[in-house]
Amino acid sequence: MKELQDYIRSIPDFPEEGIIFRDITTVLSDADGLKLGIDSIEALVKDDEFDVIVAPESRGFIFGMPIAYNLHKAFVPVRKKGKLPCETVSMEYELEYGTATIEIHKDAIKPGQRVVIIDDLIATGGTIEAIIKLVESLGGVVVKAAFLVELAGLNGREKLKGYDVAAAITYEGK
Repeated sequence: MKELQDYIRSIPDFPEEGIIFRDITTVLSDADGLKLGIDSIEALVKDDEFDVIVAPESRGFIFGMPIAYNLHKAFVPVRKKGKLPCETVSMEYELEYGTATIEIHKDAIKPGQRVVIIDDLIATGGTIEAIIKLVESLGGVVVKAAFLVELAGLNGREKLKGYDVAAAITYEGK
């Protein structure tokens, strides 16, 4: 049986020289890889006490939704600015080249709800840091952030210091 990292395609020198791009589309396009990816993240959170899974579009949805379904938990999407139909709260955060803004419905998280954040990858941690701020601004308590892949060389864990962070696979480089 293949291991999870066997399904991840590594592409050297993309998007620039010296970077190894970890492509998860090869996990998604194989039924066994997809099941293993979902099961691997689910194993990281299944023993935690929480009420809701929060995940950013779009790849966070791929993993967060089936895990929420499997564990019988609520699912709350975090979207790019302007994509949610009701009243939202938003958070701007830094990207490598510029900024981005994400939003969550203002009524999506109830005060005291325990939240797990799920995404495909943690790199610099900026997106997840912004999600944590949104969840906490609504009174939620972030229990854990779980990922399929961690790029440890980009120090995302450092940005999320004080939070429980877990990844199914960790690559030491960028």
